[in-house]
Amino acid sequence: MPTCHQIILCTCPDKDTAEKIAHLLVTGQLAACVNILPGLLSVYIWQGQVESAQEHLLLIKSRKDRYQALEAMIRDSHPYEIPEIIAVPVEAGLPEYLNWIDSCLSPN
Repeated sequence: MPTCHQIILCTCPDKDTAEKIAHLLVTGQLAACVNILPGLLSVYIWQGQVESAQEHLLLIKSRKDRYQALEAMIRDSHPYEIPEIIAVPVEAGLPEYLNWIDSCLSPN
């Protein structure tokens, strides 16, 4: 049974940026939890060139109805011209965990 929950992926250039965005999202009640995965190597094309960079990946737990505000907060706080912000639907999950996510988010 599909849920209204999402995991949003966002890469950051460094630990400080990752922690700043994570704290903004959680204290702003746009995310219940943000995991920060360090040591990520990204290889990508930017302005016609193959680039690579060490990054930190954010795994953001939230809901579909909070996505627009969450995206806006990331865009306002992120140093990249075009930050990676990709939402993936949660198809199923432990009901108690999903309820906890709901309890942590601000009402619209």
